[in-house]
This record gives sequence, C-alpha cells and structure tokens, in this order.
Amino acid sequence: MARSSRAFTAAALGTALLTATLTGCGTTDADAKEITVYSADGLKSENGTGFYDTVFKNFQAKTGVKVNYVEGGSGEMVQRLVRESSNTKADVIVTLPPFIQQADGKGLLGTYAPDGSEKVRDSEKSTTGTWTPIVNNYLCFINNTEELKTPPKTWDDLLDPKFKGKVQYSTPGVAGDGTAVLVKAMHDFGGKDAAMEYLKKLQKNNVGPSSSTGQLAPKTDKGELLVANGDVQMNFANMKSMPHQGIFFPAGSNGKPTTLALPYAAGLVKKAPHTKYAKEFLDYLLSDEVQQQTSSIAGGFPARADIKPTDKNATALAEIMKGVEVFRPDWAQINQNLPTYIEAWKDATKS
Repeated sequence: MARSSRAFTAAALGTALLTATLTGCGTTDADAKEITVYSADGLKSENGTGFYDTVFKNFQAKTGVKVNYVEGGSGEMVQRLVRESSNTKADVIVTLPPFIQQADGKGLLGTYAPDGSEKVRDSEKSTTGTWTPIVNNYLCFINNTEELKTPPKTWDDLLDPKFKGKVQYSTPGVAGDGTAVLVKAMHDFGGKDAAMEYLKKLQKNNVGPSSSTGQLAPKTDKGELLVANGDVQMNFANMKSMPHQGIFFPAGSNGKPTTLALPYAAGLVKKAPHTKYAKEFLDYLLSDEVQQQTSSIAGGFPARADIKPTDKNATALAEIMKGVEVFRPDWAQINQNLPTYIEAWKDATKS
C-alpha cells in the first residue's frame, strides 16, 4: 500500500518492460542464470544508487545470476501475475500489503522460507512460508517545508480551506500507500463509516486520484502540493534530491500521531521459471549483509529482528519515528474486505 509509484504508471512500466526485453526478461530457458523480479517501486533509484541497484549488482557479482527488473504498483504487479499465470515470467514478487496477501490468496506464490526468515517475527510473515518482509516501512504524510513550515497535527487540520487544491493522496486499491491511507483513517476514526465521512469532507481540498504515490513527492517538493501521502522509506530516501519535503504523521482521535507498519514483502512466484536462483536471491535479501543496508542504503528498517543498524540513517529514522504510535493491521482481514472498503471510498469521494 522511485517507489515513486506504488501504483502502475504506463511510462514506468513501459520502460521497465523495454529494458526487460532487451536483457532477456521472461526467457523460457530455465537454465539461464537470471531471474525476473516484479516489484512495487521505491527501492530502486533513477541515479543507480538505490537499494535494489546495490543488491542486484552485488548478487550478480556473488552468484553470476543476473536480475531483470519490472516495476509498478503493488496491485498492478499482482494483476500481471494473474494474467501470466499460464505462462509465468516472474520469479520473485515484492509488494506492499495487502497485495502480498492478495497474491497468496490467489495461489500465485510458491512455498519457500528463505534463510534468515526464521529471525523475522512470526506475526510479521506468512504462516505458510509463502512470503516474508525484506524491508520494514511505515506510512507517512509529507509537507512542503518552505510554504508549510509547521505540518498539520491532526486529520481535521487538513480540512482548512487553505489546503484547497493543495492536498493529494494516492488511489486506494491501486497504490499500496493509498490503500494504507484508507486503513489508517479507519483505525484513527474508529471504523469504516466514520473514516468515509471524513474522507468525503476532505474531498473538497483533494486534487483527485493518483495511481502513483511517488509522483506526489516531487509535486510536494516543488510546492504544487502542500500535503501528500507517502511512506517513511521512500520519502526519507529521496530527501537529498527533494529537500523541501518534511515527514509527519496526522494524529488520531487520542491526539497522538499514528502510523501503520507497511513492509515490502517478497515471495517466490509459483511455477517460477528460475526457481533455484530465485530462492538464492530471497536468501540473499535476508542475509546479514543486505539487512544492514536497509537503513544505510534503502532508508528503511530491517525485517530481521536481530539486525540493529547503527549508521547515521538508522539514527535519523529512529528520531522520525519517536513518539509515533505504530499499529499493525490484520492484513488478511483487510484483504478479505478490501473490495467493500474500496467501493465505500469511491462512493464517499465521488463528485
């Protein structure tokens, strides 16, 4: 729920597909030393210095296995697996919840518990060994720090007329982060109906739907928007190139800022054409080496409970999360009821 788009953007996916085609993505040769990863955006950077950039390069250097990469929104990646289920091209999928649960529920994932997954808390991974978090993360909101030096403290602050045409959040049901906004609202307001009543009011200030969360960050940095949704990993990681964005967490009814855990989760694709290498890659993602890089390079948080990074990014991230109440949704329940929630949201926000 650039990671720039948690949701599908035709241009981004088109570029990714062209790259994949040129590099042999989707080959039917199961002996080829390559894998194809379908992933939500946010872990790969345009300048080649992101988490995936480093992980893919080092994995190939260690194993000789090349990683082909296709990026899109969490929901789009799952739908792509569905369309290709009779001719599977992907080996590994990485999405935000509840879309990894959705992929699991549709029978799209194989069973494999990577080395290191035993050090991930049981409550945070699949009980059947079909997926595990690789980078922990949290929903956040961002503000333009030049035009809005003090961010809104509560949801109700966003209803101020000064925000008309200056607030935007990505589309629930399409973007992982946008879906998380819906989940947070239902949590903070005490249920679906109260959340929809609020989002109906917010619609007066909302610019409109956006399939891409990542596209909102540059708009906020430039001042086209004053407030948008995002997530800590993505927005922290792009602060160097977008220095005019701040991270904040609107308070719930108890007056305390809240957020929800929103990890990147990875799973082996059922009938993956390169299963052996895909398993090696999943093992590598949960290795000591890579988990230490979740803060220093990705700007996120390790999935393994035993890894405690001490780099400067880890210190800065701990400060960002200080005093924020974190809740962990029942993603299986949310996935089951997601169509109902999305229909309620559409009805509440229709023109």
